[in-house]
Amino acid sequence: MRPRVSVQDSALRNGNFSLRINPVRSEDAGLYEAQVAYNTEVQSCQVKLGVITVTLSPPSPVVENEPLLLNCNSTHQASLVETCWFHNTHMVPTSGTFCSSHGALSILRPAMSDAGSWRCQLRYSDNEIISATYILQILGFDGPSNPVVYAAAGSAAD
Repeated sequence: MRPRVSVQDSALRNGNFSLRINPVRSEDAGLYEAQVAYNTEVQSCQVKLGVITVTLSPPSPVVENEPLLLNCNSTHQASLVETCWFHNTHMVPTSGTFCSSHGALSILRPAMSDAGSWRCQLRYSDNEIISATYILQILGFDGPSNPVVYAAAGSAAD
């Protein structure tokens, strides 16, 4: 897993034997065990790492008015009960332009206003709630609502 993993050597003296993984990948999910030996004592702990991913189809860049699919998946073992989507902190109603099903969100006609932070929240049968965020960028025209621009003769127009 090198060079994505590190241990803070300076923290070991204080009893902190944390492992840092950056960036985390889907294949990193699983059980991790740490063992520390000091004199005749051996201490160990186990940590289970779960991973949640948000993917975009088709991949970036997204073009305005072309349908897209955001998919949210987790390595959590329980049954998925509910998926909620949030756009810039506001819950997204799944009707009209937005359709949600089994962890996925379809945006049929994405607009420039749909760019920004999208967070999926997954709730499982064991009441575990897991969420992840995806920053969506959309290519399109973000100009005036009225496409007619007047400029004085001899001046510049944008």
